[in-house]
Amino acid sequence: MADWIEVLIRTISLFFIVLAVTRIMGKRQLTRLTPFHFVSYFVVGILAVLIAVNLIDNLILGFLALATWVTFYLVLDYLALKSKMIHDWINGRETVLIKDGKVMEDNLKQLRLTGEELLRDLRTKNAFNLADVEFAVMETTGELNVLLKSDKKPVTPSDLGKRVAPKSAPQTVILDGNILDEPLSNIGLNRGWLDVEIKKLGLSLDNIFIGQVDSSGDLYVDLFDDAIQIPQPKVKEALYASLQKCQSDLVKYGLETQDSSAKDMYQSNANKLKDLMEILKPYLLR
Repeated sequence: MADWIEVLIRTISLFFIVLAVTRIMGKRQLTRLTPFHFVSYFVVGILAVLIAVNLIDNLILGFLALATWVTFYLVLDYLALKSKMIHDWINGRETVLIKDGKVMEDNLKQLRLTGEELLRDLRTKNAFNLADVEFAVMETTGELNVLLKSDKKPVTPSDLGKRVAPKSAPQTVILDGNILDEPLSNIGLNRGWLDVEIKKLGLSLDNIFIGQVDSSGDLYVDLFDDAIQIPQPKVKEALYASLQKCQSDLVKYGLETQDSSAKDMYQSNANKLKDLMEILKPYLLR
């Protein structure tokens, strides 16, 4: 057998073997690998290349080395799930770099991290002012996580005592001018609803690049022709405005009538509608 044919067969075979091995070793983002995981993936790749190009003459020994490394990796990874001590021994422990707003210089030296590198990593977390940082920790993956001081954190609806509607991931229902039926069915909609919404916008399907339906049921579209201005959906805002008008009318009728029983009825229904509006407000107003 010619050498190039043997290398080709080995490479194709090892491609699928390594693909299966990496699946078994687990899904991890490359930027979030600990040194242990990074070296393990790297060694598996190197062994596969050595076997593929026939630098390891004995095929059995090559696969034995590959299987041994993967087995040790899986065993240690499993033990790390069961034991905190083994987990820390394999992956290391996180290191506190800023505590109570003060930089821990000894820990910086332990990680061989300079002050400039610390400030750079803080900037990647939108912490441009060191005085704003309450706590910062370097994870075993090399990622820096930052906790801002309480008076420097962005204000949330919870801080203001406001209720907001729950959000879910938007569903892409149009892509490259083609309707995607599965995402539509996942949110309980169909092509008929989509056709109506597209007509409301005064558009044609072949001019829509991407169409998404958010958790509120509103359709957002991006067009191939960027010069066309698209009106934003205001269905829920219009419904809330109609409820406001109805509530105002009830109050007005109650003030205008001289009939005491009618006045009480109007006022009672106005109060009920006001309570209902308070419940619906987080869902109808963004």
